[in-house]
Amino acid sequence: MSQESIVESSADVAAGARLGARTRVWHLAQVREGARLGDDCTIGRGAYVGPGVAIGNACKLQNYALVYEPARLGDGVFIGPGAVLTNDEFPRAANPDLSVKSAADWIAVGVSIGDGASIGARAVCIAPVTIGRWALVAAGAVVTQDVPDHALVVGVPARRIGWVGRTGKRLLAEGEDWVCPDTGDRFRELRGALVPR
Repeated sequence: MSQESIVESSADVAAGARLGARTRVWHLAQVREGARLGDDCTIGRGAYVGPGVAIGNACKLQNYALVYEPARLGDGVFIGPGAVLTNDEFPRAANPDLSVKSAADWIAVGVSIGDGASIGARAVCIAPVTIGRWALVAAGAVVTQDVPDHALVVGVPARRIGWVGRTGKRLLAEGEDWVCPDTGDRFRELRGALVPR
């Protein structure tokens, strides 16, 4: 297989962006200057990757996902269709005197997502939050607080309702352990976090 990245003709990839080997950027997607995408990524139709965003290997941004700077995504991260990673804690179009805001008038804050985590369709992650490794944010959820590794969160605002394994399946309770039905991985819950057994 070719090591070259593939960019559809209608996509807009800035000259200063870096695409890893075998990364694909589909129709009408935009990858801004300074963005760094790892190997084997897929950027879906109409998706947006902001300036300086860092995306690991084997990530997938589905159609119309919006990833604003300075977001950081680990390896194997899934961003569902229409999901948004925000970057402004106090959004305003204008300053208090109603002059137009410039880049110097606000500080961008980012969303960080750990390896293997998934963000469901139309979910919104309100910066600055950290989504833990292998966590699963349900479709339509609004994340306003950090999400622990392996957590399953749903709702508005998002709240944890369970735990998931590396395959995305819910972990099953066995005595004091939480067990993945696919891999057999075992965990113990300790102070609101999962620790491997």
